[in-house]
Amino acid sequence: MSSPEREGNINQLNRFEKLSWRPLSRDSRHSVPPARSGHRCVADSTNLYVFGGYNPDFEEAGGSENEDYPLFRELWRFHFVTATWQQVQTEGYMPTELALMSAVFHGNNLLVFGGTGIPFGENNGNDVHVCNVQYKRWNLLNCRGKKPNKVYGQAMVIINGCLYVFGGTTGYLYSTDLHRLDLTTQEWTQLKPNNAPSDLPEERYRHELAHDGQRIYILGGGTSLMSYSLDKIHAYNLETNYWEEMVTQPHGRIGFPAARRCHSCVQVKDEVFICGGYNGELILSDLWKINLQTFQWTKLLAAMPEPAYFHCAAVTPAGCMYVHGGVVNMYGNRRSGSLYKVWLVVPNLLELTWEKLLKTFPHLAQLSTLQLLSMGLTQTLIQRLK
Repeated sequence: MSSPEREGNINQLNRFEKLSWRPLSRDSRHSVPPARSGHRCVADSTNLYVFGGYNPDFEEAGGSENEDYPLFRELWRFHFVTATWQQVQTEGYMPTELALMSAVFHGNNLLVFGGTGIPFGENNGNDVHVCNVQYKRWNLLNCRGKKPNKVYGQAMVIINGCLYVFGGTTGYLYSTDLHRLDLTTQEWTQLKPNNAPSDLPEERYRHELAHDGQRIYILGGGTSLMSYSLDKIHAYNLETNYWEEMVTQPHGRIGFPAARRCHSCVQVKDEVFICGGYNGELILSDLWKINLQTFQWTKLLAAMPEPAYFHCAAVTPAGCMYVHGGVVNMYGNRRSGSLYKVWLVVPNLLELTWEKLLKTFPHLAQLSTLQLLSMGLTQTLIQRLK
């Protein structure tokens, strides 16, 4: 790779790119998801999936055509290759708790837990809904054991076939509860750490979780009145059943990330990236990463073009992060429908070649599978076109 080319690729790490899209239909009202907040998104190599959300503006929320106003009971898909949005028509029972739920991707399955409907705090959920994005069907997981309380703003991760859920709020009380759902037996267990009550993490909601296989790390979060700092991070040790407090390392003279809640978080191997959020006074736009081996914070040069909180973010297997929506003006209570992408790692040769190919042949997705095979494309790449 030539030097200027390499330098250009590295520069992709330092900027967010605002994505534009082409409508799938002539009816522009239904061709893109309206501006929203409190939603969740996940990604694979081919699509970004956006679920739920909230917008109190009647017209922006779809007006009288939105039966679930001010919530969005819908699943959208953004296809990376064709740059098109499509509302996914699904079968089965879609959740009605459509704001501040938590979501993870597991194989072809979107797992959604908790969240709240209208009125907030009085219509919370504690079911696990599963949408198979390949077959476009929702199912309610029939779980055994004692379910977590009905909460929203909790966070969750999957480790070794188990779903871990921490924190959240009923709308009145904040939680430090930690639950585990074995996805094989579909049984809930509330974990009771060996710590003294004074050594537990502070009660919180709208935090994020990361893990290294042995520990679950809590990043930020807070209550309606405060946000928690990031100079120390609480970690639950799965092997010892203890909460630990990890001291993190500042980024030179810049120091630590500002305390925040309602931010987004993605993980690429041992590195965790947090983006945007709200610290009680300001809407943030910064992008930070922490290494889970050294606990070193690094402030990245990239910054969101528009500060946002209650937005969502997801990362592709190749390390490209997509950020969608959120509250961008707290005084005007304005929400965004913008979509941005930023590379968190230097793209590998396959991704660089793929992006170059798509720019050179923008109508590649319109060719048949036989035509694509004759051009030398692999089945894996062809699947990304469809």
